[in-house]
Amino acid sequence: MDSQKEALQRIITTLANKNEELHNFIETLSHSLAGVQVNSTQVISDLEEEFDTLFSILDEMKESMTNTIKQEQARKSHELQNQLTQSTNALESAEELLEFANNALHIKDEEEFAKAAKQIKDRVTMAPAFRLTMKPKATDSMTHLMVDFSQERQLLQKLIFLPVPRAPEIEAQDCLVMDNTVNLVWRMPVEDSKIDHYILEYRKTEHEGLPRVKDERCWEVVDNIKTTEYTLTGLKFDSKFMNFRVRACNKAAAGDYSDPVTLETRAFNFSLESSSSHLNLKVEEGSVEWDPQGGKGLESKIKGKENKGSAHLANLKNMSRSGTPSPKRAASARSPAVRGGRDRFTGESYTVLGDTSMDCGQHYWEVKALKDCKSYSIGVAYRNLGKFDQLGKTNTSWCIHINTWLQTSLAAKHNNKAKSLDVAVPEQIGVYCDLDGGQLSFYNAESKQLLHTFKTKFNQPVVPAFMVWCGGLTLSTGLQVPSAVRSFQKTENGIGGSSGSLNSMAQ
Repeated sequence: MDSQKEALQRIITTLANKNEELHNFIETLSHSLAGVQVNSTQVISDLEEEFDTLFSILDEMKESMTNTIKQEQARKSHELQNQLTQSTNALESAEELLEFANNALHIKDEEEFAKAAKQIKDRVTMAPAFRLTMKPKATDSMTHLMVDFSQERQLLQKLIFLPVPRAPEIEAQDCLVMDNTVNLVWRMPVEDSKIDHYILEYRKTEHEGLPRVKDERCWEVVDNIKTTEYTLTGLKFDSKFMNFRVRACNKAAAGDYSDPVTLETRAFNFSLESSSSHLNLKVEEGSVEWDPQGGKGLESKIKGKENKGSAHLANLKNMSRSGTPSPKRAASARSPAVRGGRDRFTGESYTVLGDTSMDCGQHYWEVKALKDCKSYSIGVAYRNLGKFDQLGKTNTSWCIHINTWLQTSLAAKHNNKAKSLDVAVPEQIGVYCDLDGGQLSFYNAESKQLLHTFKTKFNQPVVPAFMVWCGGLTLSTGLQVPSAVRSFQKTENGIGGSSGSLNSMAQ
């Protein structure tokens, strides 16, 4: 009966997964169908706009060339008309002179004849008819303004849609996710020498498999990629997966997207639990800062509720006059009644925990102290850490403690035992927690130098834990375990662990 139920449960799970896959596919088809309508309307509009532009250019060219012909017509007409007028006037003068010469032939008086002959000779010398050129200044030909659009017609008849590049193919087996970077590799199904560049798009998602049409996150774009490979760096992996797609572009158009690829980008993400932190800590999602005046706004609520209210206010005033109080003095100055709901940690336990527990696997995060931070601890703890407990002073917490109050010191602490570490305090510390291997290691986040390793067996889930006094810390989460740390851990485990380890057995 149990085996049949298990088999049926597997079938139900398979059917549920298939139903979800079909729902997603139907949404994709519906989205594509709507896209076909919208995009078709758009390309028709673009086509009409292009033809309208072409018609407009042709009309402009027609008007310009027609004006050129009319100007040439006017020029030739003007020149020929002037020649015609001059020739007509010359002809009239020549006919008059000819008639006068003919009449002179009939003159009998020699003196008058000689006078007429001289006059005719002088007039012939000055006659316009003999000074005019007999060649027209313009011809009637207009062939130099004829056009031949045969080549243009052939070009127009050869108009086709733009040659769009084919969709690239992402080589999922060659893609690499490591050290919060993603290296994408793709290829063209057919070699295309006209491709100018590629466009890569990616987005984060919580869903495995094909991208969801209605995914809450938008695609981010990387344009003008010149090769068939690209590396995204500096990513925060705050989602389980990432979708990727690529399209090729030539000088004219962008092609279709490649089939999308989904890569796993799991990493440890957590925030600081402000609701349960010590009252003297100002906590935001990714940072914590010491606040010696924390909770002062609640002073008015104390009056009348405690017999020692006036003494408590006096202590608060003394603390504010004395500048930065010591941890012990600040603890004594704070009455439990001030804390309200934030009484998870009190006294000298200036502690804040992460809001996400770890019960298996390997996890990594980094912490950076603010400038001039006087004292802080970084580590992990069980959830049942006592409200007065300080990190490293119980068997339920492990940490490294940095103190720069008088002189700089770095120590590993657990179960009220401390081991001084003879290494420089790094600007940023990486924390590696291997729940399965029972190991907690601290590294210089930049150089990946090992600072210290606890070897233990965690019997309960643990949470990131922090202590801050007179300063502050900022967190970097969503980080994969760095490859350098993984390699180091394999080497160390292969030779029996770090010689600097403080072995302990978790209770």
